[in-house]
Amino acid sequence: MIEIEKTTALTSVQDLGREGCLNYGVGRAGAMDSLALQLGNLLLGNAPGAAAIEIPLFPFRVRFLEDCAFAVSGNDGDVLLDDRLLPPWWAAQAKAGQTLTVKASRYCARAYLHLPGGIDVPEVLGSRSTQLRGEFGGFHGRGLHKGDRLAAAEPQRRVKTDLGIASPWLRFADLNAEVQPVRVLAAGEHFAYTAESRARFWQQDWRITPQSNRYGYRLEGEPLVALETMEMRSHGIVPGVIQVPHNGQPIIQMSDAQPSGGYPKFATVIEADLWLLGQIPPGRRIRFVECNFAQARDAWQTQQDYIQQVRKQIKQLNRA
Repeated sequence: MIEIEKTTALTSVQDLGREGCLNYGVGRAGAMDSLALQLGNLLLGNAPGAAAIEIPLFPFRVRFLEDCAFAVSGNDGDVLLDDRLLPPWWAAQAKAGQTLTVKASRYCARAYLHLPGGIDVPEVLGSRSTQLRGEFGGFHGRGLHKGDRLAAAEPQRRVKTDLGIASPWLRFADLNAEVQPVRVLAAGEHFAYTAESRARFWQQDWRITPQSNRYGYRLEGEPLVALETMEMRSHGIVPGVIQVPHNGQPIIQMSDAQPSGGYPKFATVIEADLWLLGQIPPGRRIRFVECNFAQARDAWQTQQDYIQQVRKQIKQLNRA
């Protein structure tokens, strides 16, 4: 069991999200960085989609009320168990009374705290993710507050600790890149915009504005111009869809995206890059890279193969 000592209401319990509920008007929710969620769970021998605490603002601090293994994934900022500095992407053992502090990273927007078996909260519609807008799921349907107490689903399970993995950024992205490339597919209304706007979409850098959150990333750049005014009926959307409102500044739908919307769909971030996008903090810039469906599918398979490689590596460490 842990007790939250320092956090914000934007910290929440998340797993891989709800599937099959869009037709009921229920969005997916889930971790903004699904890759970090899965890798952190593997460190503790959890199911890949076990619920964890998603931490978007720092410093974050918890106190362990009993002996408990844990892992921290997702960012490369300082992680302190009392005064002991832990490596990033690491599993460790805490004793009752110790405090864990997770500090901000220069590169990554979110960290994840994992406990054995996952965070013990009720499953709602097939998921333990917090749906902040609907106020259900997770921990009482809300973000976490100081004084909240959360338990591990399997607190007595023996876990090998003092082991870790390399950050997936070393494999899939460049931490030092001033402008992070994000791969996308053209979407339904792509050709409803001027040729100049379509070319500019790929050529210019887009800044993620401070108005961005789990619902959507609002971008800032030279506006996209439609060939004519479009009035569309609401239609289904999913995380990753890039919509363009009347001001021409794109919005990328993120984990808490509502299941329908009426803005034109210009492009869609590929599934394999959503984790990366979820880790780029507001104020940073991105550039879109066009790919086709086959490339998007190959990128997803490459990521799945990587997860399996990490799973095998951790099993070998556990046998050592």
